[in-house]
Amino acid sequence: MSRVLVIGSDTQVARSIGDALDIAGVPNEYASGRADALRRLRMRSFGVVITRADSSVEEDLALLDEMRHIRPGVKFILLARHSTPEEVIAALRARVFACFTPPFDERAIASLAGDTASDAHWEQDIQVLSARPGWVSVRISCRLITAERLLIFAKELTNYLPNDAQTDLIQALREILLNAMEHGAAFNPGQVVEVTGVRTARTLVFYVRDPGAGFRQEALSHSAVANPSEDPTAHIRQREQEECAPEATVSSSQTEQ
Repeated sequence: MSRVLVIGSDTQVARSIGDALDIAGVPNEYASGRADALRRLRMRSFGVVITRADSSVEEDLALLDEMRHIRPGVKFILLARHSTPEEVIAALRARVFACFTPPFDERAIASLAGDTASDAHWEQDIQVLSARPGWVSVRISCRLITAERLLIFAKELTNYLPNDAQTDLIQALREILLNAMEHGAAFNPGQVVEVTGVRTARTLVFYVRDPGAGFRQEALSHSAVANPSEDPTAHIRQREQEECAPEATVSSSQTEQ
């Protein structure tokens, strides 16, 4: 099993991540700082490097560039004091594996590192098609771990939202994204899903496009979208007649800054 290198042996966040990796049986070691991390990478290979929690995104991206001259395939989990949309986009373009800012969930970070330490097929899982603060478009492979990575970046990009609104948005995006991967691509890693996030002064909208065959409007008599305006519950009777499972309802909302 590949090892995980945790930078910042003097920080509580690093110690908590290391403890969680120990409990999970994932080999890991600490580096005291940037220079020590580079020295250790020259000595041996690591599957994942986790940066200091008190660093900046700019500092970490510079460190990543140095590390890739030593170990081109290293996965880089970036922890930082804070991030801006521009910095998160820069991390995406630099193929950072995941990006976290406070409050840190050390167990979740350790779990991600442990689950992916030996993953050798990740580098092209997220391809940036277009990226600027108000418009981010990516193409991702249909793997569960890739979906989780994208959701981590989406959470960082929506940090300006109130907590409840952000939680609802990320949960809805997760459901739609996993549905696209499962039903549109059968979780075939050779297939891709395109996700676009558009932010305006009053709204934030995500578009998800999967490679599935799609459907015809006339075949949706069992769905609420097909209801005539004078009978908003017609689909319920139709579903009962066809013995369909209850239909899930997804609502959308607008948020103001």
